[in-house]
Amino acid sequence: MGYLDNGEWKDKWYDTKASGGRFERSEAAFRNFVTADGSPGPAGEGGFEAESGRYHLYVSWACPWAHRTLIFRKLKGLEDHISLSAVHWRMHDNGWTFEDDPDVIPDPINGADTMWQVYVAAKPDYSGRVTVPTLWDRKRGTIVSNESSEIIRMFNSAFDGLDGVRADLDFYPEPLRPEIDAVNERVYHTVNNGVYRSGFATTQEAYEEAVTELFDSLDWLEAKLGQHRYLAGDRITEADWRLFTTLVRFDPVYHGHFKCNLRRIYDYPNLWNYTKELYQWPGVAETTNHRHIKNHYYGSHKTVNPTLIVPVGPDIDFNAPHDRERLPRAA
Repeated sequence: MGYLDNGEWKDKWYDTKASGGRFERSEAAFRNFVTADGSPGPAGEGGFEAESGRYHLYVSWACPWAHRTLIFRKLKGLEDHISLSAVHWRMHDNGWTFEDDPDVIPDPINGADTMWQVYVAAKPDYSGRVTVPTLWDRKRGTIVSNESSEIIRMFNSAFDGLDGVRADLDFYPEPLRPEIDAVNERVYHTVNNGVYRSGFATTQEAYEEAVTELFDSLDWLEAKLGQHRYLAGDRITEADWRLFTTLVRFDPVYHGHFKCNLRRIYDYPNLWNYTKELYQWPGVAETTNHRHIKNHYYGSHKTVNPTLIVPVGPDIDFNAPHDRERLPRAA
């Protein structure tokens, strides 16, 4: 995975020498907000009003951060309002590309062959990593945001006034925000990013530090889900969808590829049944591309898997019955 240096593409992997072998994720560079009336959001500038057909979402089917936005786009009924492009699962010398694949959706906005060309179209002198998801504004010809946690907040409420959007679904309800934020904070650092901190560590100490924190949090989540159906109680929220995209990739990829192998999600009764319930939520399976997920990780990370061989297993049935009905769910 490379980066742009003053608009010039550089094919260079993360440098962990200065951080003692620890993987450190870069902060998102574009942090504007779409709002219902175009007023400024929590970050960035104003002028991004929620309008049908104005915004375009760039994703990778393989990426858990992009997967969050696909789920929100689906569940909120935004597919007719926000168009989509999807990159190839392979990420080599040119980063994310739009090379041919049955599930690739080409770029109709900039006609780009690579995602870094999209970033240069928005900011010719851009310096930094080129990531997905990326939300593009057709009207202003620029990137609104490349921060997944903020894009799902926009999708959750900014477009509620448009036809067909599920305004009745609120995944960030005000009374639950303190609990949601607290769960998100721990899950992001030790689980969502924790699998990467484990897999991309380049010293034994950094790896063991990350993997220990990861499984401490999985144990905590297992206990939490033994008491409540969802992470913030009896109502599904953004905290659940943010965790889900890591859980659905865990046994097929992170357990082996990233050496997160103390236990599988399958070995946690509550987490495993919870993962199946969320996977079986209407519309969610359609956003989950297992072929892209496995091919991307095993077939892209040469520093982790030099042979690029993609394993055939494990055989996982996410559609098997779950037992989460034993816990109450809000109407």
